[in-house]
Amino acid sequence: MANHFRTDRVGMEIKREVNEILQKKVRDPRVQGVTITDVQMVGDLSTAKVYYTIMSNLASDNQKAQTGLEKATGTIKRELGRKLTLYKIPDLVFEKDQSIEYGNKIDQMLRALDQKD
Repeated sequence: MANHFRTDRVGMEIKREVNEILQKKVRDPRVQGVTITDVQMVGDLSTAKVYYTIMSNLASDNQKAQTGLEKATGTIKRELGRKLTLYKIPDLVFEKDQSIEYGNKIDQMLRALDQKD
């Protein structure tokens, strides 16, 4: 149980720091407007899956953001190393968060049902 608490705590800290690093340190225009929504840590803290959203729904913008985040991974890890007191900074894997789009789809379905009544 304590290990689960630690992974959650480290994940929250990485989420906060990565958001700040993206806003203040990374100057790549491809990652402008990217917001980190969640970080899921592997049990041994070796890998962090970082979920992000972007305001645009265009596939090209999503691909550009993914590429920009992958290119900025080294900078982000270096800055995390300066800010966090971890023995080893986890490897970062960026993945687009689909939960907002899924929630919007469900919301549209509920509205459609409501309009039929």
